[in-house]
Amino acid sequence: MRILLIHSDYLKYETKNKTGIAEEIPEDKMQGDFRESLVVFTAVESGDEDNPESVIENAVNEIIKVFNDVKAENVVIYPYAHLSSSLSSPKTAVEILEGMESALRREGVEVSRVPFGWYKAFKISCKGHPLSELSRTIRPQPPKVEEESEESEWFILYRGETVKPEDFEFKNRDLENLVKYELGELESSGEEPPHVRLMREKGLADYEPSADVGHLRWYPRGRLIRDLLADYVYMLVTSEGAMPVETPIMYDLADEAIRVHAEKFGERQYRMKNKKELMLRYACCFGAFRILSDSFLTWKNLPASIYELSTYSFRLEKKGEVVGLKRLRGFTMPDLHTVCADLDQSLEEFARQVEMCMRTGQDLQVNYEVIFRATADFYEEYREWVHEVVDRIGKPVLLEILPSRKHYWIAKMDFAAIDYLGRPIENPTVQIDVESGERFGITYVNRDEDEVNPIILHCSPTGSIERVICSLLEKTAIEMDEKPPMLPVWLSPTQVRVLPIAERHMEYASDLVSKLIAGDIRADLDDRSETLGKKIRNAAQDWVPYVVVIGDSELEGKLTVNVRETGEKLQMSVDELIERIRAETDGMPFRRLPLPVKLSERINF
Repeated sequence: MRILLIHSDYLKYETKNKTGIAEEIPEDKMQGDFRESLVVFTAVESGDEDNPESVIENAVNEIIKVFNDVKAENVVIYPYAHLSSSLSSPKTAVEILEGMESALRREGVEVSRVPFGWYKAFKISCKGHPLSELSRTIRPQPPKVEEESEESEWFILYRGETVKPEDFEFKNRDLENLVKYELGELESSGEEPPHVRLMREKGLADYEPSADVGHLRWYPRGRLIRDLLADYVYMLVTSEGAMPVETPIMYDLADEAIRVHAEKFGERQYRMKNKKELMLRYACCFGAFRILSDSFLTWKNLPASIYELSTYSFRLEKKGEVVGLKRLRGFTMPDLHTVCADLDQSLEEFARQVEMCMRTGQDLQVNYEVIFRATADFYEEYREWVHEVVDRIGKPVLLEILPSRKHYWIAKMDFAAIDYLGRPIENPTVQIDVESGERFGITYVNRDEDEVNPIILHCSPTGSIERVICSLLEKTAIEMDEKPPMLPVWLSPTQVRVLPIAERHMEYASDLVSKLIAGDIRADLDDRSETLGKKIRNAAQDWVPYVVVIGDSELEGKLTVNVRETGEKLQMSVDELIERIRAETDGMPFRRLPLPVKLSERINF
C-alpha cells in the first residue's frame, strides 16, 4: 500500500462521474467538506491481497502515529489510485479501505472515507509545517505458515515400474538432462542458445529494440513459418472436432473469477489501468471460459472443445530470463479447452489428446521427453490409468508426485524438446482442471436434468509457436555435425531454388519456376549476376531442400536435382520433382512464398 498523508486546513470534494467499479453511495456522500484533517491519500496494491489484515493493522498504526504528532482533529481516507501502478482488485481495495475506517473508529479516531471508484473534483489546503506532507509504503507481514510444505517425489516410470532417478540407468542423454533440470542439478553455462544466432542468420526474426524486452519483429520467412505452424495446429484440432473461436487479449480484474485465476501467475502479469484495471491475457483461458459460461450445454454435447490461437499472449517474464524464441513476454499460443462431463470422460479425452501431442512431435520431426505430474491422491486412485497413458509414450517418463494440489489441475503431462545446451524447451501440454468450471460458472445439464460443473482439459498440442521454431532450430544445431541442417520440407520457406548458369539459360529456368509454383511448390529463381559456386553456397545457407542447376544439358533432357538432406544428385523431370515434394509434404498445410520470386528483387532485411 502507498499512502500520502497531508495535514490540511480543509479538504473539499465533489463526485462527478462513476467508473465501472464505483461503490454505491448515499446522496450525502456525493460531496464533502472537512476541516483540520489528516487526509490519507491511499492506493491499495496487488501485494496487499496476500495479507489484507496485516496491511490494515500496519496502515492504521502509522496513521495514528502521524495523527497524534500533528494533533489533527479527524482523519479522512481518500482513495487515490495514482500513487501506484500495481493496484489490487477493486473488491480487495474497498475491503481494506473499509477495514482501515473501522479500525480507526475502534481506536477512538473521528474518521471519514471518501467514495471509491468515482471521478472527483477536490481542493485541499496543506498547512505547510515540517510534518504536514509525509509519504509511506505499508507492507503486509507474510502470512504465517504453520508447517513447511512437503516436497514432490520424483520417479522414472517405464513399463509399469517406478524407479528413483538416482537408481535409474539412463540410456537417453535428453531424459537425463530433463531430470537434472527438474531436480535443480543442471547448472547454467551462461551461453546463448544457438537458435538466437540462427533466427537472425536465416532472416526469420530478431529482437525489436523499440518494444519491451521479449517482443520480436518477424521477417517474411519467419512469418511464413509461423503461419504454416498455425495452419497445422488448426487442421489438427479441427479434425478432432474442436470449434475455433476468438476472444479479447485483455480482461477486467474487477471480475472475481478472472482475478483469482490470474493470481496463479503472480507477478508475471502485464497490467494496465485506464478507468478499469486490465490485464493482458497470458493464455486463452479467460475468453474461452466466458464463452463456455454463457453457453447452454447438455451431457449430449460433451466432450466439447473450443480452440483459439492467441496472437498474442503476454507474460511478464523476468528480464534476465528472456531469450530468443524460448522465453518471451509476447508469444503465440495454440490453446484448446475441452469440457468433460466427469473425471472418467476427462481421462478418456486426456489419453486421446496425449496421442495428438505425440503426433506433433512426429510431424515436426522433434524428439520430446515427457513429464507426468499428478497429486498423490490422484496417482493413488488412478495409478493403473497413469501407467497405461505413460506406456503409450513408448519410453521412460519422469513422474512427479505432488503431496497435495497446489494448482487448478490434478494431473498434467508436459512434453519438452531438449536444446543444444541440454535444457528443456516446454512444448505440448495436457492438463485436467478441476477448479475453473465452478469458478467461472460453467455448467451443463446432466442426464438427470441437474445443472453441474464440468471438468475442463487444457491442451496446447505444440506449445507456443515460437518455441516450436526454437525446438526446430536447436535440433539443427545439435545434428549439424551429422547431417546438413534444414527444416522439414513443408516448413522450408523456399522448397526449390533454380540456378541458371548463364543468361541463355534464364528463360528455361524462369519457365521451370513457374511450373513448380503452379504445382504448389515454393520455388524461387537466383537470377543474380553471381558465379554458380556462390549461388550454390547461398542456397545452402538458406537451407533450401532442393536445388536445380540449369545448364546446356538440362535444356535438352531431365533436371539434375541436388537433394540437401541426403547429398544426392538425382535425375528427374519437373513432374517427378513435384510429386516427390508433394509426397514429403502430404497432409501438411501449404502457403505461397511471400517474397519476390527473383532473388535480385528482394530486400535484404
